Amino acid sequence: MKQYLLFDLDGTLTNPKVGITSCVQYALAAFGIEEPDPDKLTPFIGPPLMDSFMNFYGMSKEQAGAAVDKYRERFHDTGIFENKIYDGVPKMLRALNDKGMILAVASSKPTVFVQRILEHFHIAGYFKVVVGSELDGTRVRKDEVVAEALRQLFGDRPVEKDKVYMIGDRRFDTEGAKAQGIESVGVTYGYGSMEELKAAKTDYIVGSVEELRRFLLRGTNEQAAAPFQKIWAILFPLILFWLVRNIGWSLAEMAFFILGNKVSGGGFFFVREGSGALVGLTQNAGVIMGIAGCILGMAVIRKTAAEQMEDTREDMKLLHLKREPVKNYLLLFLLAVGAAMGLNLLFALTGMIGISESYQAVAAGQQGACVWLALPYYGLIAPFAEEVVFRGIVYGRMRQTVGRRSAILLSALLFGMYHMNPVQGIYGFLMGCLMAYAYEYFGNFKAALAVHMIANLLALCISGVGLKLSTPVNWAVCVGFIVLAAGSFLLLRRQRRVC
Repeated sequence: MKQYLLFDLDGTLTNPKVGITSCVQYALAAFGIEEPDPDKLTPFIGPPLMDSFMNFYGMSKEQAGAAVDKYRERFHDTGIFENKIYDGVPKMLRALNDKGMILAVASSKPTVFVQRILEHFHIAGYFKVVVGSELDGTRVRKDEVVAEALRQLFGDRPVEKDKVYMIGDRRFDTEGAKAQGIESVGVTYGYGSMEELKAAKTDYIVGSVEELRRFLLRGTNEQAAAPFQKIWAILFPLILFWLVRNIGWSLAEMAFFILGNKVSGGGFFFVREGSGALVGLTQNAGVIMGIAGCILGMAVIRKTAAEQMEDTREDMKLLHLKREPVKNYLLLFLLAVGAAMGLNLLFALTGMIGISESYQAVAAGQQGACVWLALPYYGLIAPFAEEVVFRGIVYGRMRQTVGRRSAILLSALLFGMYHMNPVQGIYGFLMGCLMAYAYEYFGNFKAALAVHMIANLLALCISGVGLKLSTPVNWAVCVGFIVLAAGSFLLLRRQRRVC
């Protein structure tokens, strides 16, 4: 959440088309140029008028200056009010003010006109600073306007650039923001197209006033809650899932023992003495018990998960309006494979696996189960249930409370602790960081799930559940996979930083 918000005026807060195009027609007529179609004059909305007259009609600097004077002749009392505020803007500004955000206007329009327009629409009170160009033709460039707005906002204090957004509908707004080292938010409901904003490398793009409101306010409701409420909202679904999953496991185990005492045989699920007496259950039964636990655990958190994941999806959608290139998904796949294989081989080569009896018990359970039961459980059902809990709920709520970077680390730490043995705990923490990173980077829960599935399936390969590695286990191979993971991560991060 940013604290300082700089808004462009035309095409962002208000729709000035009628006033601007009518005044441009008036100015052009003074030069004997008739332009009956106002739609052809919409490019005048946004950039400095002098530039537009010179660029679009080939005027000299002197002619453009005279055209600007004619434009203002009509605009001063008539064109200025041929304007309308976008639906939802007052509501958005009020909500931003209520959350303690500091608002400013940074427009290429002369300051005196900007102030009159804001007062006309009764929204001037929301803005601490209003900056535009000067009537004498100075401070017309957007970077100059943004710089002056920042100067007035921060005074003698250093500008906190990481706490500021510049919000506008044209590439000029993005360019002005970049020149001052702040992030930009583009709106496509104004007069700049998605293509224009993408070409300008706008940091974030939204499609409506409502989307802009949600984007700027994201996470503020959770931040208003008491610390204990925040922690409880994160931990309660996790605790509930864990308890009910264990209950489901125990009920399935009880059912197996009852069935095993009533029937004979059944070596696929039951371990019996020579006399036929039931003495235990096979690992195949353990997989069925695990599936039962996942289903029951998912059932009790289903509604909470659906609501939180929808909130996160809506939030992330505003950050991922640009379609992700296919190569990035390939890089994620290579990153997941490199990390999973590299870590598993590292644990094996360093002897960590041999000193953890609890991990060996888990591995034995995986190895003893039938492949056609183990693969869907460890490769799909368990990852899906755990992702819904740890990324869908825990990470989704943490990112709204403590920010994305801390949320990645803390949710991964809980995921590691959940496994309750040191080897799986370390592996779970590191891969949990990657799963949350994938969720944030791609804005898609399926990306995190895919990483989890890859991690589990490769762990099964290494533990030998009916599958054999064709590659010998040695340090060169281990380092190779780790380098593959590091390289893929750096290539992804080079394109976009998400935390």
